[in-house]
Amino acid sequence: MVTAIILASGKGTRMGAGLDKCFLSLGPRPVVAWSLLAFEKCKEVDRIILTVRKDQLAAARGLQTMFGISKLTQIVVGGTRRQDSVAAALKEIDPCDVRYIVIHDAARPCITPELISETLKYAKRFGSGVAAHPVTDTIKVVGKGMTVDSTPDRSTLWAVQTPQAFAADKLIPAYLKLAADKKHDYPDDAALFEAAGGTTRLVKWEEPNLKITTPIDLTIAAAILRLN
Repeated sequence: MVTAIILASGKGTRMGAGLDKCFLSLGPRPVVAWSLLAFEKCKEVDRIILTVRKDQLAAARGLQTMFGISKLTQIVVGGTRRQDSVAAALKEIDPCDVRYIVIHDAARPCITPELISETLKYAKRFGSGVAAHPVTDTIKVVGKGMTVDSTPDRSTLWAVQTPQAFAADKLIPAYLKLAADKKHDYPDDAALFEAAGGTTRLVKWEEPNLKITTPIDLTIAAAILRLN
């Protein structure tokens, strides 16, 4: 069985005070609904667990009926950190009943069933499959006073995205070991997986996979999804 965890419980502070970016409108539906529908359409995915803020529980339940998300089996309250939200979702999973877990940020509405399938294909073969693309800009490491400390070779740099798929028997023990650590705030699931000794395999994906972070991103996402 393949279980998807969709994370929609972040604060989204850069979007503006009091705004929950995952529940903002993007064309005919909320941002989070685009991801839910993509996973609903992916044949490899058997069920979906959605994490949201406590004040969005009612709105999240309404999405299931409104958009016919039959695979959505649980809606759980997320935590303060990303790893806390994933850990909350993992508590709803029977380790004996799942082989692969794929985790996705609801703030990436341009996700496609094809990308989900590709990450799962890598997870089945290598134990992990993480969407990513090569960095094309020159990257600077900046120190105090906005001065450049170094310029890394961009040929070795990749921008990591979601979805991130893993073999369940590798991901669940990693979270049991590290997720509750108050001293480490892991930026993504691959980072926690690596810290626990796992090896991340990247899945090169060139199609737009924008993350909604600021208001202008909604306009860009609408253009990508051809909603204008």
